[in-house]
Amino acid sequence: MKNFAVIFDMDGTMVNNTPYHYRTWQVMFEKYGLGEITPQTYYAEFSGVPVFDNVVRVFGNQRDNEGLNQLVKEKEVIYQGLYSPEAAPINGLVDFLKELKQNGIKIAIASSASMHDIDFILERIHVREYFDVIIDGSQVDKGKPNPDIFLKAAEHLQTSPQNCAVIEDSIAGIKAGNAAGMKVIGITTGNTAEKLQPSALVIDDFTGLSIEKLAGLFN
Repeated sequence: MKNFAVIFDMDGTMVNNTPYHYRTWQVMFEKYGLGEITPQTYYAEFSGVPVFDNVVRVFGNQRDNEGLNQLVKEKEVIYQGLYSPEAAPINGLVDFLKELKQNGIKIAIASSASMHDIDFILERIHVREYFDVIIDGSQVDKGKPNPDIFLKAAEHLQTSPQNCAVIEDSIAGIKAGNAAGMKVIGITTGNTAEKLQPSALVIDDFTGLSIEKLAGLFN
């Protein structure tokens, strides 16, 4: 048994669904006459941030709390309709999760998504059984880039933050992992390796990751 734990972000990390979240925001911007949201803006400022925080940022001065929550639901419905037919795990994910589990390594999800969205993904890629802990965005007061969600995951895994590796695709997530004092592994589904810094390691998918590589980060 290894003495470290692994914490996965979900969107863009376990599944390559980030383009569908971006397309959803395009639809929302078009519907509500907000102009254009560019890929650069989405990946730099929206990706990895809790959806409610993004809705507040875009609509906050136009809606009360009930109206903001309705917009969150609308965004989720559009996104799920777009992504459901395409849902698939990122290359190598399932084999890597099996390897972690077989070696007694604790595993968590710490995602800014709602539990509804997490369930939506897990039901489609069939990996729920591998996770010891699942933390969603509602379980912390401050979302990424604040480290709270990763620290809560470490607490539930009963592992110190310095003995945790975080796997993330977003700039907000990379910042959160580093702020938590964890080993950060960037995955290049939405950003270049240069943008996913500082990271201890950058991968394109899970075929390039092994327990030995992970263990080397803690030596």
